Amino acid sequence: MRIALTHGYFLHEDPKELEIMRPYPTLGLLYISAFLKQHDKNVEVVDSTFIDREEWLTQIKATQPEVLAFYTNLMTKVNILELVKLVRKEFPRCLIVAGGPDITYNIENYLEAGIDITISGEGEQTMLELIESMEANSDLSEIAGIAYMDGEKIIQNDPRQKIREMTSLPLPDRSSIPIEKYLNTWKKHHGKSTLNISTQRGCPYTCKWCSTAVYGQSYRRNSPENVVSEILHLKEAYNVEALWFVDDVFTVSHKWIAELHATFLKHKLSIPFEIITRAERLNETVLTQLKEMGCFRIWIGAESGSQRIIDKMDRRVELETVQQMIVRTQELGMEAGTFIMVGYPTETHEDIQQTLQHIQAANPTHLTITKAYPIKGTALYEEIKDEIAHFPHWETNTDRDIEIPLPYKAAYYDNAVRFLVNGWKAKRHKSMKHALKSKLAYLMMQWNKKAG
Repeated sequence: MRIALTHGYFLHEDPKELEIMRPYPTLGLLYISAFLKQHDKNVEVVDSTFIDREEWLTQIKATQPEVLAFYTNLMTKVNILELVKLVRKEFPRCLIVAGGPDITYNIENYLEAGIDITISGEGEQTMLELIESMEANSDLSEIAGIAYMDGEKIIQNDPRQKIREMTSLPLPDRSSIPIEKYLNTWKKHHGKSTLNISTQRGCPYTCKWCSTAVYGQSYRRNSPENVVSEILHLKEAYNVEALWFVDDVFTVSHKWIAELHATFLKHKLSIPFEIITRAERLNETVLTQLKEMGCFRIWIGAESGSQRIIDKMDRRVELETVQQMIVRTQELGMEAGTFIMVGYPTETHEDIQQTLQHIQAANPTHLTITKAYPIKGTALYEEIKDEIAHFPHWETNTDRDIEIPLPYKAAYYDNAVRFLVNGWKAKRHKSMKHALKSKLAYLMMQWNKKAG
């Protein structure tokens, strides 16, 4: 049986990514590809990142898939629904499958939009069982984690149990995609051939805005030996010069970090890498170990400079701890990035002012700011769904387009972003120009606040 895996993300259609040029392979698909090949299945990956839709369709035609499986998320959903229509015209008998973080709480929508089978949760075992069921022409009712239509009725099978041991998974099938295009893009724009790597599945924390639709609120980790073995493979096979660890909270376990550090030393390994973690899961020992392994950048989330908003998010961290760890990371010679979210429900003018104070006190190397939006299935969504006045058309919009009920109008929050970014740059670069821009944005915030 011919199987094609794809994701429907096109770099040339993404103006923000074209500015920063930090593309990464879709690891979820590559894990599934490797798992299916391990079980002798005929699978190809059609990586859409560096091609256009016409070339994508050409590659799909060349593959002649009997099963076409999409990885879908908030960014790619609209694209994928459009691509499904193209595939239906060319291959009316092809079984179309969709999995990924956008599926679990939108099963009915996807099935009604033309997807034959949805996969919720981790996809390796589910895809294998689905393929084997089709090959044997057997009943789908025993395959955990899938949903499908039976006439006009939606059949949703029992949830799939999570893979307990990451050591049981093969390495992602990076050889199935034009990996050199990712490496060359990174080398050209950032000076080092860089790839992403995963050591962890699930997150044990309960931040209300964060989706855990695929891996769940759990914590499962690959062994340090396996992680180092994969890194050595990447260096040997692809001459990788830097890494991005995609794990939600890299330093959850201090014991695991210590073991990874010891394994790096054992293999005389050092490679530049960056991570995301939480401030309270850092300390002097962990920071030193990260530095010695090659870590050059740590992203430390706070999401707000208001302790009231942080508590409302259920972040379970003290603002002072965040500031201390951002400062200490930089003192030890590593870069520190942080994330800020504006427009969280009940956030006030005073909260945003406190956020600038926090940013300037921490003075991070990098700052990323987003507007809050409610992802279906999260605690945030459940809290405010009855207050949402308008839900955009599902097939042509995403959860990012849902407007959270807020005390001020949209222009206020646009200026709040400018206020915070320029206030950070004014402190970071001792820039009078950015100080003036921040002040102007603040005046506009006050005007919008009154106008609202």
